[in-house]
Formats: sequence, C-alpha cells, structure tokens
Amino acid sequence: MDKASLHFDPQRKTQILVVEDERIIAINLKESLEALGYAVPAIAATAERAIEEAVNVRPDLVLMDIRLKGDMDGIDAAEYLWNTLQVPIIYVTGHSDRSTLERAKETVPFGYILKPVKERELYVAIETALQRHEREQTLMAVLRSMGDGVIVVDTHGHIMFLNRIAELLTGWQQQDARGRELMEVFNLIHEETRQPLENRAIAAIQQDMIVYLEERVVLVAKDGTTIPVTDSVAPLTSSKGLITGAVIVFRDDSQRRLAEEHSLTLQRAQILERQMNELQRLNQLKDNQLKDDALSSISYRLQMPLTTIKMAIQTLEVVLNQQNLLNTEPKPTSNQMDRYLKILHDQYSQELTLVSDLLELQHLESEVCSLDLNLIELQDSISHLIDLFQERAQHHKQRLQTDLPSNLPLLVSDPAILSRILTELLINACKYTPPGEEITVSVQPLPITNRIQLKVTNTGIEIPADELPRIFDKFYRIPTSDRWQQGGTGLGLALVKKLVAYLGGFIWAESNSGQTCFTVELPVNPSEFSNVAR
Repeated sequence: MDKASLHFDPQRKTQILVVEDERIIAINLKESLEALGYAVPAIAATAERAIEEAVNVRPDLVLMDIRLKGDMDGIDAAEYLWNTLQVPIIYVTGHSDRSTLERAKETVPFGYILKPVKERELYVAIETALQRHEREQTLMAVLRSMGDGVIVVDTHGHIMFLNRIAELLTGWQQQDARGRELMEVFNLIHEETRQPLENRAIAAIQQDMIVYLEERVVLVAKDGTTIPVTDSVAPLTSSKGLITGAVIVFRDDSQRRLAEEHSLTLQRAQILERQMNELQRLNQLKDNQLKDDALSSISYRLQMPLTTIKMAIQTLEVVLNQQNLLNTEPKPTSNQMDRYLKILHDQYSQELTLVSDLLELQHLESEVCSLDLNLIELQDSISHLIDLFQERAQHHKQRLQTDLPSNLPLLVSDPAILSRILTELLINACKYTPPGEEITVSVQPLPITNRIQLKVTNTGIEIPADELPRIFDKFYRIPTSDRWQQGGTGLGLALVKKLVAYLGGFIWAESNSGQTCFTVELPVNPSEFSNVAR
C-alpha cells in the first residue's frame, strides 16, 4: 500500500472489523488501520465468521470484501449486519462490474474502496462513513424519542426504521419489520367498510408532497387489534433534491373519542328526560285538534335533539381523525373505543326508533291521521320491497323469497302505510330467523269476501302458544335466551296492528311445526272500511 503522512488523533480508537479472505491483504489492511490510529479487534475470512465476530466485538465499522469463499458472500454478510446491528459497512473489492455494484447498493453501504487500497483513500472513506453514521444515529435518536409513531421507508416502500411508539402501536419490533413492505406492518383499513387503504408512502413519493390520512381509519396491529389513528406522510429528499424515501408520522387517536363520549352520554340523559316529560304532557291532551297541533310540535322538538346527536357523532368521527389526543393516562384500548362508539351509534338508533314509534302510535290512537288512498299493484310493490331486504337476509344467511300469483287484483289502500306494515314484519322476520332458514312473503286473494291476505312466514323458530296472545302488546318482546340480543323497542308489532286496523283490516299470528306466520287481511275495496271499527 502507498504510505502517506496523514494527521490523526492518537487517542481515537475506533473499532474496525476486517473481513478479507486473502490473508496477506487482510494483514496489510490491519497494519494500515492501526497506523492510522484505528483498532482492529478481529479479522474474518468468511461471511459466517464475520457475523460471529461482529456480534461478539460490536465494531464501529466493517471493511468488507465483496467476494468471499463459502455459501455467503460479503454482500449477504453486510445486509445481515446492517439489519441486526446497524453497523456501517465499507466495501473493499477488486471487482467493479455493474451487476455487483448494483447488488451491493441495495445493502445501503457507507462507501466503496477498490483494491489495491491506498491509506489516504482508506482514511477518507472511513472518516466520511463514521461522520455520516453519527449524523444518522443522532437523527434516529430524535425520531426514537418522539411521542408519535415514526416509520421510515425507502423508495420501494420497504421499512428502514420504526421508533418505540411505532413498535407499540403496530406490534412489530424494528428488527422484524425492517425490510418488509409497509402495508404488511402499517396495515390501515377503513373503519366502516373494513377495506384496506392504498400505500400512503408510495403516494407521497410519487406525488412529491405531504399526504394526509383520510377520515375514519384504523390500524390493524400484528395481533389483530385495531387502533384509530391519524397520520401524515412526507417524502424524504437528499441534499441533491432526489427523493430517497418517505417518513410516516402517526398517533393513536382514541383518547379524544373517549372524552367526547362522556359529554355525549350526559347530553343524551338530559334529552331522554325531556322526551319523557313531553310524552306525558301529550297523553293529557283530549281535544283532537289540540292533539294534532301538539303532536306536530312535539314531533319536531323530540326529533331535533336526536338529529343534533347524529350530527355530533358524525362530526366527532371526523375530528377524531384530525386532532391530536390529550396526553393523559391511562389511554383506553382500541377495543374499548370501538365498543363505546358502537354503543353510541346503537343507542342513538334505538332512541330515534322509539320516539318515532311512540309518536306514530299516539297519532293513530288520537285518530288524527288521514289516509292517502291509491291504486296499488301488489306484484310490483312487494317485489321492490323484497329487493331492499335481500342484502340483509343474505348477510344473516337467510333465504328470502316470494309467492305472488300473477292474477292479483289492484288494491285500493294507502301505499305508505302498507309499505310500513310489510317493512316491520320483514324486519321482525329477519331479526328472529336463524341462519339457513327461509322467509317467505305470499299473497292470496279472497274473491268471495273481496279481501286479500298477505303472509310473512319464517322457518326455524316457534313462538310458545302462551306468548302468542301478547305479541301485539306495547313494549312486548319475544323472550330469547340472550336478553341483550333482543334489540328493538317492543313497539313494532303494536304499531303494525294499529296500522292494519287503520286500513280496515285484521292481523294475527300462528306458530307451529317449526315456523311462524303473520297474516294480514285487508279489504280490496275501501268502501269496506266503514264495516271495521278502528
């Protein structure tokens, strides 16, 4: 090697591992390094030996020959050492062909030195690599100490770095995640559709701009748990302006959601109290006209708070994905947050249904409703309604079918009320029909009495005989083994009975032989309405 008078700090003892299968060259490298003030704790002739020595001595830098004897070459060893120990690598090789260099570049080396090695070039390469590594380690220390999750990827979307918060939220350790596709570790899905999102890092790199996460997104951790998150992705650029990767900064967005829910729960309790007071006052009104006016006013006043709650829920879901969390402890788990939001949604829906059903029942009992009679083609009306319920039935693995004769007469009735009757009966059937069973809607004309029968039959469930007389009572619900899965308000069938009576008809239920059938009998001609007392 060429000798040169180079200035160096005699106190500096940087540990450098030499990996070279030519013993004479290895010894020359060791002597040159020691002459430059570096320490050489070991020399390895194979990739396997290099890994063993590096694990034992933990060098500050490795001089790695690319061509080594054995199953692994220097590039394989360098990749392993960087991924496991984060030790900087400088390749020393007599081969400079393009394919070898391209393969070596993928291991993120800190420099190249061609044989024969000159001490000046060796010194410059080592000092440059050490300074670069020190700067990168300082940056990584900053990223590791951040309170948000940080993931750094290369231009291909492969993970290069995770900080401690990112490890906690994703469930992946850095040594396991490094080199993997971003989507495998940072698995984002839409909260409602459960569909996976596109790779945000690739989008930021391609567009060369900061990309923000859309609303209502959750992170699926390694163990399958979900965490609501918000994030931003920015491209990384070199000093020459070239894009070298992207950095993802994200945070757990659960805590704000919990704080908002406490406020909404209190608000709901106050609204419920006002609703009950309004309903009690309604029952004291006797004059039909006063009832009509009062019901219109109260209907608006009861439903407005519920509309406000719905808007608050929707706004909350947007804000939770845009705002920072309060830094308080302990933080709720993602499963808790999902459960709390689901409770809020479900309770809002149940409350709205309860208020609507109570108001509609009160209208019917006050006899302030008017009928809007029209000619109805049952074949088309029922087929359309069935189409609306097919997806629900398929979701519950139920078979929904119709039995409609082609010679059905035109029915004179109120289309909205008739649709409401059939809708309630179908909702009831879908709720109680087990998976794999059938729901059938059938129509049978009764020419002798000039009436028509509509039947909704479901198999797989039977109502006890002693319960049948009570199923049309207000707030009655069919007993089940799990009272938490009953759902509903207990007003659906009571409302159906009132609506059927308002159309001049009758309704009854039969249950035997493993099936239940609700039969609605209506007059075809509205002139028969007067024969039925409402």
